Amino acid sequence: MILAAATNESLAQMSNTLIYSSMAVYTLAFLTYIAEWVLGSRSKVARTAAALTAPDATSTATAPAVTVQVKSAAGGTTVLDKPKVVTRAAAGSRDVPDGPGAAGGTEKGDLYGRIAVSLTTLAFLVEAAGVIARALSVERAPWGNMYEFSITFSTVAVGAFLGFLAAKKNVRWIGLPLVTAVLLDLGLATTVLYTASDQLVPALHSYWMWIHVSTAIICGGVLFLGAIATAAYLLRDSYENKLANGGAAGALTRSVMERLPAAATLDKFAYRVNAATFPLWTFTIIAGAIWAGDAWGRYWGWDAKEVWAFITWVGYAAYLHARATAGWKGRKAAYIALIAFGCFLFNYYGVNIFVSSKHSYAGV
Repeated sequence: MILAAATNESLAQMSNTLIYSSMAVYTLAFLTYIAEWVLGSRSKVARTAAALTAPDATSTATAPAVTVQVKSAAGGTTVLDKPKVVTRAAAGSRDVPDGPGAAGGTEKGDLYGRIAVSLTTLAFLVEAAGVIARALSVERAPWGNMYEFSITFSTVAVGAFLGFLAAKKNVRWIGLPLVTAVLLDLGLATTVLYTASDQLVPALHSYWMWIHVSTAIICGGVLFLGAIATAAYLLRDSYENKLANGGAAGALTRSVMERLPAAATLDKFAYRVNAATFPLWTFTIIAGAIWAGDAWGRYWGWDAKEVWAFITWVGYAAYLHARATAGWKGRKAAYIALIAFGCFLFNYYGVNIFVSSKHSYAGV
């Protein structure tokens, strides 16, 4: 028999204070990310446009010129500009240079970008401390209800983002959409989904609580970054298509699109993130089935949460299969990835709030 520990109200209140404090710091980071995008130089927005300008009707693009020095018979040096022709890769992708990033390649924009990352790191540490304080207040895993799942989920997503930055990946452009989503997530968590710190129902007193739910949260946080990259890929690919077909874009559109990595880079990043997370999501479903066998005497009971977890798995399996299928790479596969992540979100919010399920606890 497991005896439930009493709730430490002091730690619970500290957790709430830390979560609200992290929201304040995330808000400052949000404003600084906007400053990074606004104050970054717009003088280089024509770089990709030049790279995508076709010299003729063939499927080639002219990249920035290569300077060649030729010695003359008189001993002087003549400088020639030799255009470098880049052919489009298979499946419609292009060899297009990555944009300079949200900072736009300027010192001022880069300064604001570094400040924004520093604020994001501070907010992450404060939020993580809030999650830990919540766990200590009841001496259990801090994901026993939707509120706790939400604050842990956003912490993991930001932690994954900072991890990619630490690994020197070109992902700082993710900062603005990520922090925006985190603020929305925490706002919803602290208002609609808030649940006072309390003990779990008996069915959740299991070591599988640490294994199954933690892997689900990790998967969700990382898949969220993949979804942002996929959406950015679709936007950037449309922009590159427009330029390749001789179209023009407005100054604001150019300013934003030119700072993103090339469509091929975004597509590759999203694929690697989703492909690396898929085995862990598979394990999450298997671990949940084993826990269900221990708790309810059956491994699979067509519960709503189980069904939507499996639908999400099928969605990402279809995405990975599409990536390996001729004619389905690129935009078609990206749409499948977004649908799959939409299934994850419905499993996250919709099932717990709108559908009767054995996985629904504490009203949410």
